[in-house]
Amino acid sequence: MFGEFDTGVISDNLHFLIEGMQTTLVLTVIAICGGLVLGTLLALARLAPFKPLSFIAGTYVNFFRSMPLILVIFWFYFLVPHIVGRPVGGFYSVLVAFVMFEAAYYCEIMRAGIQSVRKGQIYAGQALGLTYAQNMRYVVLPQAFRNMVPILMTQAIILFQDTSLVYVVGVKDFLVSADLVANRENRILEMFTTVALVYFVICLSGSLLVKRLQRKFAQ
Repeated sequence: MFGEFDTGVISDNLHFLIEGMQTTLVLTVIAICGGLVLGTLLALARLAPFKPLSFIAGTYVNFFRSMPLILVIFWFYFLVPHIVGRPVGGFYSVLVAFVMFEAAYYCEIMRAGIQSVRKGQIYAGQALGLTYAQNMRYVVLPQAFRNMVPILMTQAIILFQDTSLVYVVGVKDFLVSADLVANRENRILEMFTTVALVYFVICLSGSLLVKRLQRKFAQ
């Protein structure tokens, strides 16, 4: 079977695969940034002494963490055009879905990171006359981000893998591009083996980096 493995089909369609990988990486990076910002705000809301705000944030997190990601993608794919009143395209629909979905997970990560900061650090900031917002900005959040870097990167790796689910709405990411080439050239083995290797190398590299960071921060 592997004796008939044709590497030529990979090089001939490399530009097509690169375009698909660009879509995957752009979606991943923007979803990480958007999810991290929204997730941090949700974490602050969940920890806020104002109970209604904490309840709303908690409800948001519990709702999205209870939903399958593929259902969330479908939901926003059909919902977003109705909200804006015009077609927005599959890419932007799934981008909104990933940001909203990942924010729920980043919220819990950030909440754990904030709660891991020693109380003495918070009291020290208060003793210096810092307001709640200043204490969070200059004292708590920098330490929380440092403590959570390994698990944040682990979640980023999971997100990178999950972006392959956009095939259900026809967004041409790396996997969909490979699938199109595989069917057009009738070279399923070559294309999906390539996809598996690329995902393996990227995710393994990310996992090794996470382990390195964990050892560094443990010192």
